[in-house]
Amino acid sequence: MTYTTIAVVAALAAVALDRWGAHTRLTTSATWWVAYGIIVVFQLLTNGWLTGRGIVRYDPDAIIGGGRVTLVGDGRLVYAPVEDLGFGFALVLTTCVVWVWLGRRSGGERA
Repeated sequence: MTYTTIAVVAALAAVALDRWGAHTRLTTSATWWVAYGIIVVFQLLTNGWLTGRGIVRYDPDAIIGGGRVTLVGDGRLVYAPVEDLGFGFALVLTTCVVWVWLGRRSGGERA
C-alpha cells in the first residue's frame, strides 16, 4: 500500500469518525477550520524543514511525484509530499474528535 493510499484512507476515516462514528461534527464548525488552518501552517514549516534538509526521505514509488525534492511542484508542497497534508489532517482531526467525544462522555461541556 502506498503512502498516497494510506493518507487518503486515513483522511476519509477521520471524517467518517467525526461525522458518523463519534457524532462530534467538528468539521462542520468554522472554529475547527480556523484552528486547523493555524496547525497546517506549522505542519508545513516542520515538514518542509525536515524534508528539505533530507532528514526525512520518502520512497518515490510510494508518493505522488518523484524523488526530486523541490519547494513546490512534482507532488510536493514546501518540500514535503502532498500526502503529508492528508495524513496530518487525519491525525489532528482524529485526536480532536476523541478529545471532544471523551469530554462529552465524562459529562464535560459540549463543544
